[in-house]
Amino acid sequence: MTDLALLKELLALLDASSATTIEIRRGFTTYRVSREAGGAVVMPGGPVHYAAPAAAHPAGAAGAPAAGAPPTEAAAARLVEVKSPMVGTFYRAPEPGADPYVKAGTRVTSGQTLCIIEAMKIMNELESEVAGVVREVLVEDAQPVEFGQVLFRVDPNA
Repeated sequence: MTDLALLKELLALLDASSATTIEIRRGFTTYRVSREAGGAVVMPGGPVHYAAPAAAHPAGAAGAPAAGAPPTEAAAARLVEVKSPMVGTFYRAPEPGADPYVKAGTRVTSGQTLCIIEAMKIMNELESEVAGVVREVLVEDAQPVEFGQVLFRVDPNA
């Protein structure tokens, strides 16, 4: 099934259901459709954004989240989740005592290293697939992570 055909099918399923979000994974690609404002569909080559029916707060408007504050539920829906591609140990910095690669509020570019995941004594750098601002780091340094566990949330619209 082509990506476009899959996307059309997911949108039809969302319209026919009472769900607010549908997400599936095929290999290393995650496809997500959501009724929330600023929803994104992540496809090979990067995220594709579409307008959703829910209203969003303009920047600086009353009720809009402050910079660096944890995102509200509506704001979180437009964030791109960076998930662990493997089981291993999460490291925020290249070596003990060094500054972390990123923290909440850091602007990242596509291809920028976010962290290291150690698996079987091999240090694997995890690179961002999207440019934007890191809104949340969800794992503490030197903690074990599972395949598919959300590590970061990045706002591609910031």
